Amino acid sequence: MPNYKRPRRGGSTIFFTVNLAERGSDLLVSEIDTLRAAFHHTWLDRPWVFEAIVVLPDRLHAVVSLPLGDSDYATRWRLIKARFSRQMPKGPQRVSHVARRERGIWQRQFWEHHIRDRADYWAHIRYCWQAPVACGLVERVVDWEYSSFQRDVLAGRVRADWGCRADI
Repeated sequence: MPNYKRPRRGGSTIFFTVNLAERGSDLLVSEIDTLRAAFHHTWLDRPWVFEAIVVLPDRLHAVVSLPLGDSDYATRWRLIKARFSRQMPKGPQRVSHVARRERGIWQRQFWEHHIRDRADYWAHIRYCWQAPVACGLVERVVDWEYSSFQRDVLAGRVRADWGCRADI
């Protein structure tokens, strides 16, 4: 069994990529309300700040900040994945899925990157915002509805015309 060494710095800001097991699926957007409920219930138990998030059909990217003194992001992702998965039919399962009582919907691990400085922070925020355009899902960042970009436009933190193809 892998032994991952993760930094244990409370209050960190971290970029994540979390993938479905089945690449090419559209499960995350077709079941967006279920995913939102999983995030909401997890946030009620273990709050954290979503600096940016984008949900693509088969994966999501997020920049989150943990509360001071809290470094347990792995449990948060485990809870989100479990809460979402319980609402879905089982995916293709290997023997290891059955042994671990997994439904075979998510890739087991997630990719993480601890944000180093302000430039790194904004690079990963832009990565989240631009992902739907880079994947060819929309022409303009503002046209993707499953992104915190919408929230940031409404709050006046960014202009709605930011990130048009010419800007990327």
